[in-house]
Amino acid sequence: MPNLEELVQEINRFEAIISEWDESQRCVAVGLKRAIEALHKAALTSLIKSLKQESMSALRHAVTDEVVYAVLLYHELVKPPKPPLAERIQTALEEVRPGLKSHNGDVELVSIKPPDTVEVRLIGTCSNCPASTLTLSQGVEQAIKNHCPEISKVVAFNNKPTVNNVNSGLTSPFSSKITSTWIKVATIEQVPEFGVLAVQLAGNSLILHRQGTTVICYRNACAHLGSALEKGKVENGIITCPSHGFQYKLETGECLTAPDVPLQSYPVRIKGDNVFVQM
Repeated sequence: MPNLEELVQEINRFEAIISEWDESQRCVAVGLKRAIEALHKAALTSLIKSLKQESMSALRHAVTDEVVYAVLLYHELVKPPKPPLAERIQTALEEVRPGLKSHNGDVELVSIKPPDTVEVRLIGTCSNCPASTLTLSQGVEQAIKNHCPEISKVVAFNNKPTVNNVNSGLTSPFSSKITSTWIKVATIEQVPEFGVLAVQLAGNSLILHRQGTTVICYRNACAHLGSALEKGKVENGIITCPSHGFQYKLETGECLTAPDVPLQSYPVRIKGDNVFVQM
């Protein structure tokens, strides 16, 4: 009796032959295939109902046969086995990882706490970003729950040590040496009033917006998952993130979607027709 692999190879051989036929011939073959499949599925459905009523043990035994299982799975009469929970969690994290890495962040699985809790660690810029709570709840948590419906809680792990500096008497030798620099980024004419200008400065992506003679500068990153804002729609002084729809007032940087996560702003100085940003 042929095994499952041999049977599948035989099916693939005929499908390769049919693929070389003209369209009208293929339509006839596909129609015949669908009609036979519908007949088989109806017969198998009736058989399963009868076995369930008379002998569940017989049905379970039948499904252990790889050919029987493959046919029932093809007709969607049995559910495919779920990958292990840890594997599904990692799949979920891979979905959100590109968005996090776009602004130098990442996420990793710390632990699974039965029966329904997963602990993750936000790392890189995500660990201290003001939008980290939003990133966790709307990005990471939602992805994990989509792949793992048995999980109801996703919590952030924080392993930062607590340092008590009260009366320590220690002064950083570097604090007085930290300086900032004003760098020319554009001219006033280059900055649009009804849009934004994206510029690269010292390894940072920024957006500039002008209101009259006032120029405002923000980091070119949505506070949600760090998506670039430069291609977002600007209307009535509000820019909308092209990736997830978060909206921000360009005058203040305030997030209208989640008020606690404004855009990161930078000081701006105008000298003549030139625009300088402090880094």
